[in-house]
Amino acid sequence: MKSFKGTGVALVTPFNSDKSIDYESLQKLVEYVINGGVNYLVVMGTTAENPTLNSIEKQNVIKFIVEKNNKRVPIVLGVGGYDTNAVIENIKQINNNEIASILSVSPYYNKPNQIGLYEHFSAIAESSQLPIILYNVPGRTGVNITASTTLKLSKDFKNIIGIKEASGNIEQIMEIIEKKNDGFEVISGDDGLTLPLISVGAIGVISVVANALPKDFSNMVNFALSGKYSEAKEIHYKMLEFTRLIFAEGSPAGVKCALKKLGIIENILRLPLVPVSNELSMKIENILKKSNIKL
Repeated sequence: MKSFKGTGVALVTPFNSDKSIDYESLQKLVEYVINGGVNYLVVMGTTAENPTLNSIEKQNVIKFIVEKNNKRVPIVLGVGGYDTNAVIENIKQINNNEIASILSVSPYYNKPNQIGLYEHFSAIAESSQLPIILYNVPGRTGVNITASTTLKLSKDFKNIIGIKEASGNIEQIMEIIEKKNDGFEVISGDDGLTLPLISVGAIGVISVVANALPKDFSNMVNFALSGKYSEAKEIHYKMLEFTRLIFAEGSPAGVKCALKKLGIIENILRLPLVPVSNELSMKIENILKKSNIKL
């Protein structure tokens, strides 16, 4: 898990006006976040609008990011779904020399119980040669991976190395941190909770905000991990209103709006997602001007 300590960024997918993938802007984004100090890239997560990309587009995006990254930072690949066998088949297609770990979201829509969740991730762990980071985001999937299920998976499978926790349930997250084995770690999946979670034992974050504010977010995380909480708290509160705004009308609509204001990508999403309202767009622009962010 040393490779995943610090700030990971869940990359968005830039689109052209015809909704095709904008590779020029994607390259600009990769350079921007790496130069901003992030520790690793997360490719094809939910922030990438991956349900709207077909299999060929996904393969092309992964290949492109791997090439442009050029082994500068580790790459985590999002592979999840509600069909366990399909997830396993997708993992088998991965080039293990290019990808450091799998980030696998819990099954969505069909809402398995805790036994089903355990069996789903067990089957994936038994089939994968790559380490696996679980992803718990009940607000999107409709089902929570409980602390007891997470802990059982972490103890039964050596290649399940961590969890991105976005439940917002700090008591549940602290129970995992308190009772976990060495070698299994917790990563914040909520930008706004990253600082408090690091203070109780999380090792960092997989961030949406870091697409737009990689330097600030990486600095905050690094200060916190070094025990410099006064410095970390100052940056945390500097970013807090921006963080609220970019999630106010859903993700990644908010951060794509911010990235457009910063001149990195166009503010284009694929249906069913749409750009944020004009009112929210102006608020995001104003807070970026106050932050005095320079490319």
